[in-house]
Amino acid sequence: MHPSPQACCDTFHIVCVLCCVCQLLTSSGDGTCALWDVESGQLLQSFHGHTADILSLDLAPSETGNTFVSGGCDMKANVWDMRSGQNIQSFESHESDINCVKYYPSGDAFASASDDATCRFYDLRADREVAVYQKDSIIFGASSVDFSLSGRLLFTGYNDYTINVWDVLKGTRVSILFGHENRISRVRVSPDGTALCSASWDNSLRIWA
Repeated sequence: MHPSPQACCDTFHIVCVLCCVCQLLTSSGDGTCALWDVESGQLLQSFHGHTADILSLDLAPSETGNTFVSGGCDMKANVWDMRSGQNIQSFESHESDINCVKYYPSGDAFASASDDATCRFYDLRADREVAVYQKDSIIFGASSVDFSLSGRLLFTGYNDYTINVWDVLKGTRVSILFGHENRISRVRVSPDGTALCSASWDNSLRIWA
């Protein structure tokens, strides 16, 4: 018998991505990711390469192909081929858990947020890290990241209750958003790029425009 998402749900993290109308991609506390057929509940592909909990994953933009990126407690960010199940690129520059990974809008790069209080930007074509977003005054972990529609800005939520806005190309901080009363759990830019939504441990959602 094949395992099913329902049978294994006690090991799943909240993170899961619907990659099409009939398939579901999940990350797990056992250090694996899995691709499932929603209708039958059958496992289509498993992905092995992390050595600790996987806390985040993100699918590449649809036009760039069948790949996704994952990040976790082993401080690694891995890029996967969904068809073969192979780990095709791996990056290990963070010094603590990776809480969030997010593809650049073009799909040829991605950003990561970590408990080491940094965000990092990786160029997949160059196969290397090309930028680190940090300041000496930031000592709390980064929990979530998302890009503006153009890719020029990187929004990052932190455990110090703030959202920092970074210029992706210059690597400089351009703004700080205050308002939450507890750590930020998620930031997400609206599909049309006109607003940012943030979720916090203070039990609130805020819209920034």
